Amino acid sequence: MYKYKLPVLEKVGFGAGDMAVNVVISSMMLIITFFYTDIFGIKPEDLALLFIVFRLIDAVTDPLMGMITDKFTSRWGRYRQYMLFLAVPFGLSVYLAFSTPDGDYNTKLVYAYATYILVTVMFTAVTIPYISLISVLTDDPKERLSANGYRLFFAKIAAFLVTIIVPQLSAQWGADNIQLGYQYSMGLMGLMGTLLFLFCFATTKERIEHVVDKKPFVEQVKILMRNDQWFILCMVCVVGTVGYVIRGSVAVYYAKYYLGGDEAMISAFLATGVVAAILAMVASTWITKKYCKIKLFRYTQVAVLVISAALYLFVGRDDIALAFVLYFLVSFVVDLHAPVFWSAIAEAVDYGAYKTGNRVSGLAFGGISFSQKFGMGIAGAIVGWLLTYFDYVPNQEQSEFALTGIALMLTVIPGLFHFLMGVLMFKYKVTDKYYHSMTATNILEVEENLSTVKSEKHITNYAS
Repeated sequence: MYKYKLPVLEKVGFGAGDMAVNVVISSMMLIITFFYTDIFGIKPEDLALLFIVFRLIDAVTDPLMGMITDKFTSRWGRYRQYMLFLAVPFGLSVYLAFSTPDGDYNTKLVYAYATYILVTVMFTAVTIPYISLISVLTDDPKERLSANGYRLFFAKIAAFLVTIIVPQLSAQWGADNIQLGYQYSMGLMGLMGTLLFLFCFATTKERIEHVVDKKPFVEQVKILMRNDQWFILCMVCVVGTVGYVIRGSVAVYYAKYYLGGDEAMISAFLATGVVAAILAMVASTWITKKYCKIKLFRYTQVAVLVISAALYLFVGRDDIALAFVLYFLVSFVVDLHAPVFWSAIAEAVDYGAYKTGNRVSGLAFGGISFSQKFGMGIAGAIVGWLLTYFDYVPNQEQSEFALTGIALMLTVIPGLFHFLMGVLMFKYKVTDKYYHSMTATNILEVEENLSTVKSEKHITNYAS
């Protein structure tokens, strides 16, 4: 039924692309909030406003980039060329975003806005083509799921490197100037991202050419809004990203202030979550061979709230070992859904084409990217507001009220968002069984149409 199997090297190359993407995502989810408050020197309330403002920019750039990928192709295909030409600007933007200029508070705030604009625009310009790439590599949903397993495995490797290398190298390279340490260490991450995108470009191949409707933007939006399953995934993406980013952003505060850790403990705590996520990628790929991937998605996210509540209720400030164990467990269960989600997007786009008779892929993938970044922005703002509410003061011993807030932001608060994420997935219906049935119907309709055309041609020739 399906034509294209992917060689291992291509799956590795595809995964390298997400490793590059996650140089930014991991830094945004795990360290940028801490960097801005404790290293760069931005007030939490100003940080909240920064994250909200830039989601307004994403509301324009994400659908615009999606439409650009729909309209233009090159000799390399529809998506791969962006990884070739934008690799270097992408890496440079990461370096600049983690550089701290000399100057007063307002000067630094303007610089933070300018470099955050640059890194988010570059992120959009290369990520939307990348997440769209899986739809043209293969038509086999199992191969897509497998490729996404590779992709998310390498993504977590990037997160592992960011959480381990950046704090340690920043402390070593910035012994007398921690700001310079972060600039150099994240510059190294930016260089790695550039090389990985070039490797992804070199090792992947676009095999499928979908017919994209050349309709006006407003009409494409109307068509996309009829794709109820895509819309569910967008809501799931927003809600899940909010929970994920709140937990990831606060983990460094939790390790430093709640558990009283130094740089080594901070790195170890963050790495614990990343290792759990890497193992979850492997486990998810194995589990979904025998168990419905959508059920796995639903029930794991509901379970996250239970584990998160246990982490809050049973871990005191001296229970370091238990904190590590439960943080590992919650991080493992959270990420069991990840390969399922990213393979489901391409299938939801196919569902939309099946339901409406029109394929709107660029805008659909752009919408998912915007949903993810919108969730990141909302989460960043929530973290900023909550840090302000709980009277957090950077680089000082925290009050009991602040410590309670930090503990809640690592556990129960994100757990509630993941619970809602799981509940939303009970409305998602494109299971493997449904998708196979849908594609079989499409193939049958194509064959019937071809048969009808041949019959009409035969009758015409006979009459002649």
